[in-house]
Amino acid sequence: MRKAKAEAHQKRITVVSNSPGETQRLGMWVGRHLRPGDVVCLKGEMGSGKTLFTRGIATGVGVPQGRGVRSPTFTLVHEYVGQYPMYHLDLYRIQGEEELEGIGWEEYLYGAGITVIEAAEKMMEVRLPEDRLDIVLERDGVRRRRLTLVGHGRHFESLVTALVKQHQ
Repeated sequence: MRKAKAEAHQKRITVVSNSPGETQRLGMWVGRHLRPGDVVCLKGEMGSGKTLFTRGIATGVGVPQGRGVRSPTFTLVHEYVGQYPMYHLDLYRIQGEEELEGIGWEEYLYGAGITVIEAAEKMMEVRLPEDRLDIVLERDGVRRRRLTLVGHGRHFESLVTALVKQHQ
């Protein structure tokens, strides 16, 4: 991974990943620092690496690698068991608020597990927890990705600060 840029307030970092493996390893690092009740919001166009990053998070929280973490685009939610339960939501196909209500999103966001939301931009900001980790993934070539992590709340600001220190 290339050197990361960090802003002065250290709640935000942009990391450049040069391969799918690096993207997944960053997800693993994040996963190892998550705890029950945490919410991670992934944003980015299709093919930017959101599901790959989620696989890394799952490995980091102890989901057995043979569990086959995949995009839940058609089922909307997949649940995995690791050290903690992990709920993987994909809102890409959500058409509106009624459909969002139909999946019982509050039970996941405010449950006892870790929640990872792909296409989180489809959920109104007001519905997201105040304390969360936002990650924007952008393509920068065929294999290269630019990931911007923004921590909201003390726990996630600390997580981003630790990542900044690791990349200095």
